[in-house]
Amino acid sequence: MITIDDLLEDAALPITPDTSFDVGAMLRRLAADADRRPDNGGEVGSAAQAGHRLSTVCRWMINAPGAAQHIGELADAPLPETPEKTEVFDVEGACVFACLLLLTGHPESAQFWWQLSAGAGHRIAAYCLHLHHLALGETREAAHWKHEVTNTRTGMHGIDDVLLECLGTVASYVRKNGSSSSMAPTGQLEMEVDRLAVEGGCPIVRRPDQRLVEQLRDFTNR
Repeated sequence: MITIDDLLEDAALPITPDTSFDVGAMLRRLAADADRRPDNGGEVGSAAQAGHRLSTVCRWMINAPGAAQHIGELADAPLPETPEKTEVFDVEGACVFACLLLLTGHPESAQFWWQLSAGAGHRIAAYCLHLHHLALGETREAAHWKHEVTNTRTGMHGIDDVLLECLGTVASYVRKNGSSSSMAPTGQLEMEVDRLAVEGGCPIVRRPDQRLVEQLRDFTNR
């Protein structure tokens, strides 16, 4: 049976470092959208809370300006014919796609695409993996991805513990009070993802195509 690790080992998708995602800007935008300061609640206290927080972060990502553009770039990038070729791989697009997969009921595929994105240094993808494993009760894996989020190393800008707590606090507030920046995917989006899952013939949902891109663009422009 093919596993996610097998697919990751065989994946020959070249990557570009993430330089576009500004966590501080996202926090400011969401706090302004909520129209008040969030309450305490940065720490994730349970698997259920982690799952709720992950869902909120995923909704932010698919509602973000440029989400459809990033998925479009992921869809358009040609698959490399050999491991030596260096095609462009949109790292943020992989994270957005993973978030959409999680919200439409494909958690294993979401984990695969988050791992590709986080492996390229995308901080929010690593944070999503941290929450994903916490929600599954997999504390060792969750601790690993939290370290990847907060640790600063070459090619990756870490999120310090204070900013990580702030991110969690805003997520908790928005989950309880709502936000125009955290709408759940529509039925049309879910149907497009399900189509990709069926057409791919693989345990992992294949990369997006332009049909999905157009549906996401309609969703974000509503």
